[in-house]
Amino acid sequence: MSFIEKTKEIGNEIEESLEKGFEKGKEVLSNVASHLPFANLAKKKGGDFHVEIDLPGVKKEDIEVKIDNNILTISGERRMRKEINREDYYHLESSFGRFERSFTLPKGIDQEKINAEYKNGRLIIDLEREESLKPKAIEVK
Repeated sequence: MSFIEKTKEIGNEIEESLEKGFEKGKEVLSNVASHLPFANLAKKKGGDFHVEIDLPGVKKEDIEVKIDNNILTISGERRMRKEINREDYYHLESSFGRFERSFTLPKGIDQEKINAEYKNGRLIIDLEREESLKPKAIEVK
């Protein structure tokens, strides 16, 4: 085999390795994304926030909500029911395991007035701004 042929062969091997690595990376990112719950965020009048996180199949006791340094973090675990094994399925699209979502909030959230409620597979979090930071209408005299 000539030097040029050997160089082309090595180039093809490198290209194949890169393609396989790229495909593996896409697969890993896809699995990570499948563990991220969907979220709806709304900024309300006055600067308050309303957050809804879809967590179907997650028990309330398996959810943790924290706010630290203006970062709201929702984490928990979606567990597979004990009476069903992965071997029972031909095709399983539901994701199970740990999840975590974090959102950076503006400064001034009143940490004493955070309300989190879970019902029908949806976590609803209402966050209020500190009274001193809320917009205020000034009467013109």
